[in-house]
Amino acid sequence: MPTPEKTMENCILMLQRIQEDSSIPRNIRRVADETRTLLINNSKAMGLRAAEAISKIDEISNDPNMPIHARTRIWELVSQLETIPLD
Repeated sequence: MPTPEKTMENCILMLQRIQEDSSIPRNIRRVADETRTLLINNSKAMGLRAAEAISKIDEISNDPNMPIHARTRIWELVSQLETIPLD
């Protein structure tokens, strides 16, 4: 099982891939960028950053304009973030 730090790195990379995918609508890519910035910010505890990211991603997860492949990535991202303990 990967460490919380490794999981966080994977989530940041996943968000970067979503952000760079031009087939995903701009508003979703913008939220992915905001979420990635939130996860990179080391001034907060890792568990808190993960919880805030899940909340932010949840806002867009039901967007009807989101392509299926992006929705699958978002669900995978949320699943990984949920494994990070709140401390």
